[in-house]
Amino acid sequence: MDAALLRERDAFRKRALAQPVIEKRPKPSSSSQQAKRRKPAGAGRQGHGSGSSAGGFNYKMMQGSSKYKFGVLAKIVDFMKQRHQQGDTFPLSIEEILDETKQLDVGAKQKMWLINEALPNNPKMVMEDGKYFYKATFTLRSRKGLERLLKKHDQQGLGGIMMDDIQESLPNYEKCIKALGDLVIIITRPDKKKVVFFNDKSAQLNIDEELKELWNTTAVDSIDETKIEEHLRKQGISSMEDLSLKHVPQRKKRAGRKGPRKFKTHNDHLTGVLQDYSQDTTKPS
Repeated sequence: MDAALLRERDAFRKRALAQPVIEKRPKPSSSSQQAKRRKPAGAGRQGHGSGSSAGGFNYKMMQGSSKYKFGVLAKIVDFMKQRHQQGDTFPLSIEEILDETKQLDVGAKQKMWLINEALPNNPKMVMEDGKYFYKATFTLRSRKGLERLLKKHDQQGLGGIMMDDIQESLPNYEKCIKALGDLVIIITRPDKKKVVFFNDKSAQLNIDEELKELWNTTAVDSIDETKIEEHLRKQGISSMEDLSLKHVPQRKKRAGRKGPRKFKTHNDHLTGVLQDYSQDTTKPS
């Protein structure tokens, strides 16, 4: 075969493969069309309205536009949280946020929703001079700030601070906790969550090792408080008396008075001077 014809055939095949192919769907039969016409108009709407009537907010039953809007918002909040944990605490504008999250294709309607409703009403986002930054649980910048916060909680009797809140609030929190060393005590709860407490060394007591061994080897599970108190009294120790309940003596009721009650009289100095004029004797009968 001629080489020129072969080249033309190869070029034609390439052009044919490059063009998109539109598949023609088979036309529905007349029976299926009649079934669609007989279907009531409210049947398709019933399934959509059932999700909203249940009272729960189900994202699966929402429209596509609502899913898209909340997806954009969730991506923005996660990104701002990650950059805050990395130490980038300076605010960003909405254009910069969309650029960093690779969401520049957001429409004008969704963008106005983010600016006017979603971001201002989100508890983890704060707007300042038209820019946004992440609002953590605590305002921490360094190891010293964490130490002051833990010490304040300890002095005010507030207990410890959740490790998750420290992780959210403090950039490079692991290095800061490691740098504090024995100034903190970390306790793991039964639900596997960790709590950080301040270790106040001024409240520590130096206890003899012999006394510790006696304390650990003494079993008092089968002894009640009364027996322990009696044993301490025999040994000459009476410190537990202050821990018992104090009985306040009741006041005795006064005895009732016997005989008629005497009343105080007034104007005793005029006795014999006053006269009774209830019966006037000067009037003629």
